[in-house]
Amino acid sequence: MQLVNLFKRHISIKRTIGISMLMAALTLLSPMRANAQELICTVQILSSQIQSSDKRAFETLRKAIYEFMNTRKWTNDQFRTEERIECSILINITKWNKLDLWEGTMQVQVRRPIYNSSYNSRILNINDQDCIFTYLEYDPLEFSESTHISNLTSILAFYAYIILGIDYDSYASKGGNPYFQKAQSIANNAQAAPEPGWKAFENNKKNKYNLVENILNQIYSPYRECLYHYHRHGLDVMVDDVNTGRLTILESLESLMPIHIRQRSSYILQVFFDAKADEIVKIFTEAPPDEQARVIKLLNKIDPANTTKYVKIIKK
Repeated sequence: MQLVNLFKRHISIKRTIGISMLMAALTLLSPMRANAQELICTVQILSSQIQSSDKRAFETLRKAIYEFMNTRKWTNDQFRTEERIECSILINITKWNKLDLWEGTMQVQVRRPIYNSSYNSRILNINDQDCIFTYLEYDPLEFSESTHISNLTSILAFYAYIILGIDYDSYASKGGNPYFQKAQSIANNAQAAPEPGWKAFENNKKNKYNLVENILNQIYSPYRECLYHYHRHGLDVMVDDVNTGRLTILESLESLMPIHIRQRSSYILQVFFDAKADEIVKIFTEAPPDEQARVIKLLNKIDPANTTKYVKIIKK
């Protein structure tokens, strides 16, 4: 995304949440936006564990998911084609009854452009272990925000709104609220569904219900504030002022400590660092020794699962 389009994204979001009358006025002076869909989502279906000579159904499923994610209008905001949110879905099918029952895992990733640069930062990298659904080849994918019709479309719509919410949060403090609320509504509608992944205590609480509950829970609000400051006042600043941007990122990471103190190994911290651990290493390999020591001490406490990665900060 070019600088001018990213600036327009900032204007659009600020107008949406009612922050800046000036930005709204400037928008009126710019060319009319095309009414493009919000997501540009690549879809991949892996089927190496399925013994079948006919893999046509897998490609049909991939195309159906691609169209569902990329042709549906998810918000009332106006997006140019080049402003669409880059994301990807990878489904690894582990079981298939060769008719309509599919089981596997789903990895969802989201990338965000960084202001005045060609760099895209990964803001979500989640691996959902509960991806079980029915789909008969060529059947239309039906979805309703008020009713759980299909587990496949509920999962896809749930993550579409999570993608939107996290992207908007990275541009404006808690700017993703409307989309997280829609995701929560989908999770609530699915509580009576026979498929796993929607109930609070499934999969050691690492499930869709707890993902959106944690995001909206005031207890975990430092996660969302970190997401905003890390990107908008950290990465977006680094091209022009690397030291100020990096220090803001460090301070935003330190703001996560209350979550760790309240609940060690919390799911929402795992979600954050699954997306950010590798990037944090790259950011701080060129930092002054005092910042390196400060960030490593912090990360070893709040993200011990990635300790071997953080050692590289000093080694490099």
